[in-house]
Amino acid sequence: MRIGLVGAGRIGTFHASTLAQLDQVETLVVTDAFPEAAARLATERGWETAESVEDLLGRVDGVVITSATASHGEILRQSALAGVPTFCEKPLALSLAETIDVVRVVEESGTPVQVGFQRRFDEGYRAAKQAIDSGELGFLHTVRLNTNDQSPPPAAYIPTSGGLIRDCNVHDFDILRFLTGREVVNAYALGANKGEDFFAEGGDVDTAAALLTLDDDTLAIVSATRYNGAGHDVRAEVMGSEGTVGVGYDESLAVRSAEPGAVSPTAQKWSYMERFQPAYRSELTAFTEVVAGSRPSPCTVRDALAAFRIAEACEQSRIKGQPVALSDIGTIAP
Repeated sequence: MRIGLVGAGRIGTFHASTLAQLDQVETLVVTDAFPEAAARLATERGWETAESVEDLLGRVDGVVITSATASHGEILRQSALAGVPTFCEKPLALSLAETIDVVRVVEESGTPVQVGFQRRFDEGYRAAKQAIDSGELGFLHTVRLNTNDQSPPPAAYIPTSGGLIRDCNVHDFDILRFLTGREVVNAYALGANKGEDFFAEGGDVDTAAALLTLDDDTLAIVSATRYNGAGHDVRAEVMGSEGTVGVGYDESLAVRSAEPGAVSPTAQKWSYMERFQPAYRSELTAFTEVVAGSRPSPCTVRDALAAFRIAEACEQSRIKGQPVALSDIGTIAP
Protein backbone atom coordinates (compact mmCIF):
# COMPACT_ATOMS: atom_id res chain seq x y z
CA MET A 1 0.00 0.00 0.00
CA ARG A 2 0.97 3.62 -0.50
CA ILE A 3 1.06 5.76 2.65
CA GLY A 4 1.14 9.55 2.73
CA LEU A 5 3.07 11.47 5.35
CA VAL A 6 2.03 15.03 6.21
CA GLY A 7 4.85 16.57 8.21
CA ALA A 8 8.57 15.89 7.82
CA GLY A 9 9.73 17.05 11.25
CA ARG A 10 11.17 14.97 14.07
CA ILE A 11 8.24 12.66 14.78
CA GLY A 12 7.32 12.54 11.09
CA THR A 13 10.81 11.37 10.16
CA PHE A 14 10.70 8.80 12.95
CA HIS A 15 7.32 7.43 11.84
CA ALA A 16 8.45 7.41 8.22
CA SER A 17 11.42 5.21 9.12
CA THR A 18 9.12 2.82 10.96
CA LEU A 19 6.61 2.68 8.11
CA ALA A 20 9.38 1.99 5.60
CA GLN A 21 10.27 -1.17 7.53
CA LEU A 22 6.77 -2.61 7.29
CA ASP A 23 6.19 -5.21 4.57
CA GLN A 24 2.71 -3.86 3.92
CA VAL A 25 4.04 -0.44 2.85
CA GLU A 26 5.13 -0.15 -0.78
CA THR A 27 6.21 3.48 -0.73
CA LEU A 28 5.70 6.79 1.07
CA VAL A 29 4.53 10.09 -0.35
CA VAL A 30 5.70 13.08 1.71
CA THR A 31 4.48 16.65 1.99
CA ASP A 32 5.26 19.43 4.42
CA ALA A 33 4.47 23.11 4.93
CA PHE A 34 8.15 23.60 4.12
CA PRO A 35 8.62 21.83 0.75
CA GLU A 36 12.38 21.64 1.22
CA ALA A 37 11.89 19.48 4.33
CA ALA A 38 9.68 17.04 2.41
CA ALA A 39 12.10 16.98 -0.52
CA ARG A 40 15.07 16.34 1.75
CA LEU A 41 13.40 13.41 3.51
CA ALA A 42 12.03 11.89 0.30
CA THR A 43 15.33 12.21 -1.55
CA GLU A 44 17.25 10.55 1.27
CA ARG A 45 14.94 7.52 1.22
CA GLY A 46 13.92 7.32 -2.43
CA TRP A 47 10.31 8.25 -1.72
CA GLU A 48 7.89 10.55 -3.53
CA THR A 49 6.83 14.09 -2.66
CA ALA A 50 3.52 15.86 -3.06
CA GLU A 51 3.00 19.58 -3.58
CA SER A 52 0.08 19.80 -1.18
CA VAL A 53 -2.16 17.78 1.09
CA GLU A 54 -4.78 17.68 -1.66
CA ASP A 55 -2.22 16.29 -4.11
CA LEU A 56 -1.08 13.69 -1.59
CA LEU A 57 -4.59 12.49 -0.72
CA GLY A 58 -5.27 11.64 -4.34
CA ARG A 59 -2.25 9.35 -4.52
CA VAL A 60 -2.32 7.24 -1.35
CA ASP A 61 -4.26 4.48 0.40
CA GLY A 62 -3.77 5.95 3.86
CA VAL A 63 -2.24 9.05 5.43
CA VAL A 64 -0.23 9.72 8.59
CA ILE A 65 -0.50 13.24 10.05
CA THR A 66 2.61 14.37 11.94
CA SER A 67 2.50 18.07 11.13
CA ALA A 68 2.47 20.93 13.64
CA THR A 69 -0.23 20.41 16.26
CA ALA A 70 -2.21 23.49 15.25
CA SER A 71 -2.67 22.03 11.74
CA HIS A 72 -3.97 18.59 12.78
CA GLY A 73 -7.64 19.52 12.77
CA GLU A 74 -7.77 21.01 9.29
CA ILE A 75 -5.71 18.25 7.69
CA LEU A 76 -7.77 15.55 9.40
CA ARG A 77 -10.97 17.14 8.12
CA GLN A 78 -9.52 17.08 4.60
CA SER A 79 -8.49 13.44 4.76
CA ALA A 80 -11.77 12.35 6.34
CA LEU A 81 -13.86 14.14 3.71
CA ALA A 82 -11.64 12.60 1.01
CA GLY A 83 -12.35 9.16 2.47
CA VAL A 84 -8.68 8.34 3.07
CA PRO A 85 -8.02 6.25 6.24
CA THR A 86 -5.92 8.40 8.56
CA PHE A 87 -3.49 8.09 11.44
CA CYS A 88 -3.27 11.36 13.36
CA GLU A 89 -0.80 12.17 16.08
CA LYS A 90 -2.38 13.56 19.23
CA PRO A 91 -4.05 15.91 19.83
CA LEU A 92 -6.72 16.27 17.16
CA ALA A 93 -6.71 20.03 17.76
CA LEU A 94 -5.53 22.62 20.28
CA SER A 95 -8.97 23.58 21.58
CA LEU A 96 -11.92 21.60 22.86
CA ALA A 97 -14.31 23.32 20.45
CA GLU A 98 -12.24 22.37 17.42
CA THR A 99 -11.72 18.85 18.74
CA ILE A 100 -15.49 18.39 18.97
CA ASP A 101 -15.91 19.75 15.44
CA VAL A 102 -13.26 17.37 14.08
CA VAL A 103 -14.96 14.41 15.77
CA ARG A 104 -18.26 15.37 14.15
CA VAL A 105 -16.69 15.65 10.69
CA VAL A 106 -14.85 12.33 11.02
CA GLU A 107 -17.87 10.42 12.29
CA GLU A 108 -20.18 11.86 9.65
CA SER A 109 -17.67 10.94 6.94
CA GLY A 110 -17.37 7.33 8.10
CA THR A 111 -13.63 7.42 7.34
CA PRO A 112 -11.52 5.22 9.65
CA VAL A 113 -9.21 7.32 11.86
CA GLN A 114 -6.63 6.07 14.36
CA VAL A 115 -5.14 8.47 16.94
CA GLY A 116 -1.51 8.18 18.04
CA PHE A 117 -1.66 7.12 21.67
CA GLN A 118 1.17 4.62 21.46
CA ARG A 119 1.10 3.50 25.10
CA ARG A 120 -1.93 1.35 24.24
CA PHE A 121 0.51 -0.80 22.24
CA ASP A 122 3.28 -1.00 24.85
CA GLU A 123 3.75 -4.53 26.23
CA GLY A 124 3.99 -3.32 29.82
CA TYR A 125 0.75 -1.36 29.73
CA ARG A 126 -1.02 -4.21 27.95
CA ALA A 127 0.18 -6.67 30.61
CA ALA A 128 -1.11 -4.32 33.31
CA LYS A 129 -4.49 -4.16 31.57
CA GLN A 130 -4.61 -7.96 31.43
CA ALA A 131 -3.91 -8.12 35.18
CA ILE A 132 -6.77 -5.68 35.80
CA ASP A 133 -9.23 -7.39 33.44
CA SER A 134 -8.48 -10.85 34.86
CA GLY A 135 -9.34 -9.77 38.39
CA GLU A 136 -5.86 -10.68 39.57
CA LEU A 137 -5.48 -7.34 41.38
CA GLY A 138 -8.87 -7.45 43.09
CA PHE A 139 -10.71 -4.13 43.10
CA LEU A 140 -8.67 -1.11 42.03
CA HIS A 141 -8.35 1.78 44.43
CA THR A 142 -5.36 3.82 43.20
CA VAL A 143 -3.58 4.43 39.88
CA ARG A 144 -0.38 6.47 39.68
CA LEU A 145 0.81 7.77 36.32
CA ASN A 146 3.69 10.04 35.37
CA THR A 147 5.27 11.52 32.25
CA ASN A 148 8.60 13.21 32.92
CA ASP A 149 10.71 14.77 30.18
CA GLN A 150 14.46 14.79 30.61
CA SER A 151 14.77 18.39 29.46
CA PRO A 152 12.43 21.15 28.29
CA PRO A 153 11.51 21.75 24.65
CA PRO A 154 12.54 24.94 22.82
CA ALA A 155 10.79 28.11 23.91
CA ALA A 156 9.10 28.42 20.50
CA TYR A 157 7.30 25.11 21.09
CA ILE A 158 5.37 26.22 24.16
CA PRO A 159 2.80 28.57 22.52
CA THR A 160 1.86 25.87 20.00
CA SER A 161 1.87 22.85 22.35
CA GLY A 162 -1.37 23.43 24.22
CA GLY A 163 0.53 23.34 27.50
CA LEU A 164 2.15 20.64 29.62
CA ILE A 165 -1.10 19.02 30.72
CA ARG A 166 -2.60 18.82 27.22
CA ASP A 167 0.73 17.96 25.59
CA CYS A 168 2.16 15.36 28.00
CA ASN A 169 -0.48 14.26 30.50
CA VAL A 170 -3.04 13.64 27.76
CA HIS A 171 -1.15 10.36 27.19
CA ASP A 172 -1.69 9.48 30.85
CA PHE A 173 -5.38 10.34 30.61
CA ASP A 174 -5.82 8.09 27.59
CA ILE A 175 -3.96 5.16 29.11
CA LEU A 176 -5.92 5.58 32.35
CA ARG A 177 -9.16 5.03 30.44
CA PHE A 178 -7.59 2.17 28.46
CA LEU A 179 -6.33 0.37 31.58
CA THR A 180 -9.36 0.76 33.82
CA GLY A 181 -12.23 0.92 31.37
CA ARG A 182 -13.63 3.70 33.54
CA GLU A 183 -14.31 7.40 33.02
CA VAL A 184 -13.00 10.38 34.99
CA VAL A 185 -15.73 12.39 36.75
CA ASN A 186 -13.74 14.97 38.68
CA ALA A 187 -10.32 16.64 38.36
CA TYR A 188 -8.17 18.82 40.58
CA ALA A 189 -4.83 20.03 39.20
CA LEU A 190 -1.94 22.24 40.25
CA GLY A 191 1.04 23.59 38.35
CA ALA A 192 4.35 25.27 39.16
CA ASN A 193 7.28 26.98 37.46
CA LYS A 194 10.82 26.74 38.78
CA GLY A 195 12.64 26.58 35.47
CA GLU A 196 12.88 28.79 32.38
CA ASP A 197 10.81 31.96 32.28
CA PHE A 198 9.33 31.12 28.87
CA PHE A 199 6.88 28.64 30.42
CA ALA A 200 5.20 31.29 32.57
CA GLU A 201 5.45 33.83 29.76
CA GLY A 202 3.56 31.40 27.53
CA GLY A 203 0.87 30.81 30.17
CA ASP A 204 2.19 27.30 30.86
CA VAL A 205 3.88 25.43 33.71
CA ASP A 206 6.95 23.21 33.76
CA THR A 207 5.57 20.85 36.42
CA ALA A 208 2.01 19.69 37.07
CA ALA A 209 0.07 17.22 39.18
CA ALA A 210 -3.57 16.16 39.16
CA LEU A 211 -5.87 14.14 41.36
CA LEU A 212 -8.65 12.45 39.41
CA THR A 213 -11.74 10.61 40.62
CA LEU A 214 -13.09 7.85 38.39
CA ASP A 215 -16.72 6.87 38.12
CA ASP A 216 -16.19 3.87 40.42
CA ASP A 217 -14.35 5.96 43.05
CA THR A 218 -10.90 4.78 42.00
CA LEU A 219 -8.39 7.59 42.53
CA ALA A 220 -5.71 8.45 39.97
CA ILE A 221 -2.67 10.58 40.68
CA VAL A 222 -1.07 12.01 37.54
CA SER A 223 2.10 14.09 37.31
CA ALA A 224 4.45 15.55 34.71
CA THR A 225 7.53 17.73 34.48
CA ARG A 226 9.79 19.17 31.80
CA TYR A 227 12.82 18.80 34.12
CA ASN A 228 13.75 15.21 34.91
CA GLY A 229 17.52 15.23 34.55
CA ALA A 230 17.74 11.51 35.21
CA GLY A 231 16.11 10.83 31.83
CA HIS A 232 12.75 10.49 30.11
CA ASP A 233 10.61 8.65 32.64
CA VAL A 234 7.15 7.22 31.96
CA ARG A 235 5.64 4.93 34.59
CA ALA A 236 2.40 3.55 35.94
CA GLU A 237 1.41 1.82 39.15
CA VAL A 238 -1.94 0.07 39.39
CA MET A 239 -2.88 -0.76 42.96
CA GLY A 240 -5.63 -3.16 43.90
CA SER A 241 -6.98 -4.96 46.95
CA GLU A 242 -5.10 -8.14 45.97
CA GLY A 243 -1.94 -6.82 44.33
CA THR A 244 -0.05 -4.07 42.55
CA VAL A 245 1.63 -3.99 39.14
CA GLY A 246 4.01 -1.40 37.74
CA VAL A 247 4.90 -0.33 34.21
CA GLY A 248 8.27 1.24 33.39
CA TYR A 249 10.21 -0.54 36.12
CA ASP A 250 12.88 -1.87 33.79
CA GLU A 251 16.06 -0.51 32.20
CA SER A 252 14.13 2.62 31.20
CA LEU A 253 13.55 3.55 34.86
CA ALA A 254 15.14 6.95 35.46
CA VAL A 255 15.39 6.64 39.24
CA ARG A 256 18.39 5.87 41.45
CA SER A 257 17.60 4.04 44.65
CA ALA A 258 18.85 5.73 47.83
CA GLU A 259 18.71 2.47 49.75
CA PRO A 260 22.19 1.14 50.72
CA GLY A 261 23.16 -1.81 48.55
CA ALA A 262 20.09 -1.58 46.30
CA VAL A 263 20.64 -2.24 42.61
CA SER A 264 19.58 0.65 40.37
CA PRO A 265 18.94 0.57 36.61
CA THR A 266 21.75 1.53 34.26
CA ALA A 267 22.54 5.19 33.76
CA GLN A 268 21.27 5.08 30.17
CA LYS A 269 19.02 8.03 29.40
CA TRP A 270 16.19 7.12 27.06
CA SER A 271 14.30 9.45 24.75
CA TYR A 272 10.56 8.90 24.45
CA MET A 273 11.09 7.46 20.97
CA GLU A 274 13.58 4.93 22.31
CA ARG A 275 11.35 4.12 25.27
CA PHE A 276 8.36 3.37 23.06
CA GLN A 277 9.95 2.24 19.81
CA PRO A 278 8.30 -1.23 19.80
CA ALA A 279 4.95 0.37 20.64
CA TYR A 280 5.27 2.85 17.76
CA ARG A 281 5.95 -0.02 15.39
CA SER A 282 2.94 -1.95 16.69
CA GLU A 283 0.57 1.00 16.39
CA LEU A 284 1.64 1.75 12.81
CA THR A 285 1.34 -1.94 11.94
CA ALA A 286 -2.19 -1.73 13.31
CA PHE A 287 -2.81 1.31 11.14
CA THR A 288 -1.88 -0.63 7.99
CA GLU A 289 -4.55 -3.14 9.02
CA VAL A 290 -7.03 -0.29 9.43
CA VAL A 291 -6.13 0.92 5.94
CA ALA A 292 -6.56 -2.61 4.59
CA GLY A 293 -9.98 -2.82 6.23
CA SER A 294 -9.05 -5.88 8.30
CA ARG A 295 -9.58 -4.23 11.70
CA PRO A 296 -11.40 -1.24 13.18
CA SER A 297 -9.50 1.69 14.61
CA PRO A 298 -7.91 0.68 17.94
CA CYS A 299 -7.93 4.30 19.15
CA THR A 300 -10.75 6.43 17.81
CA VAL A 301 -11.44 10.14 17.66
CA ARG A 302 -13.91 9.58 20.50
CA ASP A 303 -11.03 8.24 22.60
CA ALA A 304 -9.00 11.32 21.73
CA LEU A 305 -11.90 13.58 22.71
CA ALA A 306 -12.31 11.79 26.04
CA ALA A 307 -8.62 12.24 26.90
CA PHE A 308 -8.70 15.89 25.79
CA ARG A 309 -11.74 16.59 27.98
CA ILE A 310 -9.83 15.34 31.02
CA ALA A 311 -6.90 17.56 30.05
CA GLU A 312 -9.27 20.49 29.63
CA ALA A 313 -10.77 19.90 33.07
CA CYS A 314 -7.29 19.73 34.61
CA GLU A 315 -6.17 22.90 32.86
CA GLN A 316 -9.29 24.77 34.01
CA SER A 317 -8.74 23.45 37.52
CA ARG A 318 -5.12 24.58 37.51
CA ILE A 319 -6.11 28.08 36.47
CA LYS A 320 -9.13 28.37 38.81
CA GLY A 321 -7.50 26.65 41.77
CA GLN A 322 -10.50 24.42 42.39
CA PRO A 323 -11.86 21.02 41.33
CA VAL A 324 -13.67 20.77 38.00
CA ALA A 325 -16.36 18.21 37.20
CA LEU A 326 -16.12 16.53 33.80
CA SER A 327 -19.84 17.10 33.43
CA ASP A 328 -19.00 20.80 33.09
CA ILE A 329 -16.70 20.15 30.13
CA GLY A 330 -18.30 20.29 26.69
CA THR A 331 -18.78 17.15 24.62
CA ILE A 332 -21.06 15.68 21.98
CA ALA A 333 -23.73 13.03 22.25
CA PRO A 334 -22.61 9.39 21.84
